[in-house]
Amino acid sequence: MNLQPGLEEKIRKIRVLVLDVDGVMTDGSIWLGKAGELKRFNVHDGTGIKYLIRSGIQVAIISGRTSEAVTLRAQELGITECLQGCHKKLPAFLSLIQRLGETRDTVACIGDDLTDLPLFNHSGLCIAPQDATQEVKEHADLVTAQPGGHGVVREAAEILLKVQGKWQSLVEGYLGQ
Repeated sequence: MNLQPGLEEKIRKIRVLVLDVDGVMTDGSIWLGKAGELKRFNVHDGTGIKYLIRSGIQVAIISGRTSEAVTLRAQELGITECLQGCHKKLPAFLSLIQRLGETRDTVACIGDDLTDLPLFNHSGLCIAPQDATQEVKEHADLVTAQPGGHGVVREAAEILLKVQGKWQSLVEGYLGQ
C-alpha cells in the first residue's frame, strides 16, 4: 500500500467512518416508481462495513435524502447511526461526533459531492470515490480506485483496517474456520 506521507498517522486515529449514500454507497442512480424509491447497493461495501464494525470502528450514514431503502440497508448491516433528510449535513455531523464523544481527528468521512465538503472541513480523514466531483477530490486525503457504488466503502475499509493492524486478524479468523 503506497500512501502519502502522514496519511498513515491520520488513519491510525480513526474510530468512526461517516458515509454519504448516493454516489458513495450507490452509484448515484435513483429508481422511482409506484412502489417508491429503489437503490442498488454493492455487497462488497456491505461486507467492508461489517468488517469495520467487527473491528471496533463505528460506521454512520448522513444523507441529504430520505429513503426506506437506506434505512433497511443500515439495519441489515448493523449501522445504528443512520441520519437522513439532512439537507445541511454539517449540523447532523457535528451533533453525531459530539454525541459519540469523538473529535475531528478520530472521524473519517467518505463523500462525493459539494454537499459533503463541510464534513470534510471537520474530519480527520477525507475520502472521495474515484468519480467524485473534482472539488471534492481536491480536498480529499485519499481518492479510491473505485467509483461510487462499486466497492468504495470496501476499499476504504480495507485500507483503514490494514493501516490500523486489524486486517490480518480478520483474515486469520476466516482461515481458522
